[in-house]
Amino acid sequence: MAKGAEPEPKPTRRRSAARRPTAWKVASPLVGDPRKDDKPVYLVDGARTPFLRARGKPGPFTPVDLAVQCGRPLLERLPIARDAFDQVILGCVNVIADEMNPARVAALRLGMGEAMRAFTVQINCGSGMQSIDTGFRLIEGGKADLILAGGAEALSYAPLVLSNRTAGWFGRFATAKSAWERASAIGAFRPDMAKPVIGLERGLTDPITDLNMGRTAEIIGHAFGITREQADGYAIESHKRLARAQKDGHLAGEVIASVARDGTLYDYDDGVRPDSSMEKLAKLKPAFEKPHGRVTPGNSSQITDGASWVVLASEEAVKKHKLEPIARIVDSEWAALDPSVMGLGPTLCCTALANRRGLTRDDIDLWELNEAFAAQVLACLAAWEDEEYCREILGLNEPFGAVDRDRLNVDGGAISLGHPVGSSGNRIVLHLANAMRRLGLKRGMATECIGGGQGGAMLLEVV
Repeated sequence: MAKGAEPEPKPTRRRSAARRPTAWKVASPLVGDPRKDDKPVYLVDGARTPFLRARGKPGPFTPVDLAVQCGRPLLERLPIARDAFDQVILGCVNVIADEMNPARVAALRLGMGEAMRAFTVQINCGSGMQSIDTGFRLIEGGKADLILAGGAEALSYAPLVLSNRTAGWFGRFATAKSAWERASAIGAFRPDMAKPVIGLERGLTDPITDLNMGRTAEIIGHAFGITREQADGYAIESHKRLARAQKDGHLAGEVIASVARDGTLYDYDDGVRPDSSMEKLAKLKPAFEKPHGRVTPGNSSQITDGASWVVLASEEAVKKHKLEPIARIVDSEWAALDPSVMGLGPTLCCTALANRRGLTRDDIDLWELNEAFAAQVLACLAAWEDEEYCREILGLNEPFGAVDRDRLNVDGGAISLGHPVGSSGNRIVLHLANAMRRLGLKRGMATECIGGGQGGAMLLEVV
């Protein structure tokens, strides 16, 4: 620092209690005119593991284990040599110490060759979608032809961490050079120093606003008048839709069974509760804003382990390998906003993406909006109908309009099947493509809110 220069201020934590949309500052989405000379990019196949609910201890699979469990059968059913891919990109938020750069570890375990370039991306809840977007842009720009893009997360492996005070004590003890110094260090130890900090709890707390993600859902739920009963009703519908999709075989081919080292078979999303009811959910206490909050464990996404992959290909690769694409990735969009209202991120990026492509709400046949919290999803839907919000925040002359609930998360979402943070964005893109094809629909939007105050969206068209 130059002499006399002012020191750079440290970021301060703040809480936001903003209630009016006009008080929420947002960053402009990355808008621009679509280029006509961009190369088409196809989603030719994909698969995911069952999403497994965390049960208070490390689950049967690490992030890389999960990536390999669905990646191996996916690659085996494709007429592509494993070393023919240009890159492997994997989203992962809670990377464990034994798997640094899990994308590279997974690529090697999948037998894709020592020369395979692989890297891991992290943008919180958007990581699995970011892996697709990165691959999409590389192929679109002519820099790649085949990319394996995925997301893997084992939230049950989220670490317990010691406080800085405890870490300092260990440092003092480890560097003690005499018996007296070691004895002195031992004497300075206090029992409370052995208490770990739950890493996942801190990871789900925004470091700027000091708000847990559930509290941000409470803020926007309050702003748009979402009731506890509405949130519980949405959660019940999510469970019913997933249970119906499982029963009717709508997830066949997309969900690939996983086998643990002890031989246990996991072949379905085990967080589903088809017997959920308003009476049962009403008994749950608010998780973040007692006693009158609307966010409970029953209407929030579940802490889960799971992985998902998609295969992206250029037109040249499709012809060369005789592939049959599921969908074409048309465009994507990212946006940022006040972290205290991060759940509204989808309204920004979806609206900007639709505007850029000259589309209205009715032009979107199917929606996948990640269910971080029922109150958050319902607040997004309400915001699109709110004249003031659409005018002041989205820059529209009239409301974007109501999204038909029959077109939204038709086979359930994160409330019923879980939200393995690094893979959810990948899953919703894959499932959107499969669902559109099954239902005979043309165009769909996958979107999610992102912790830290961002949002991502991807526009697909069935081939």
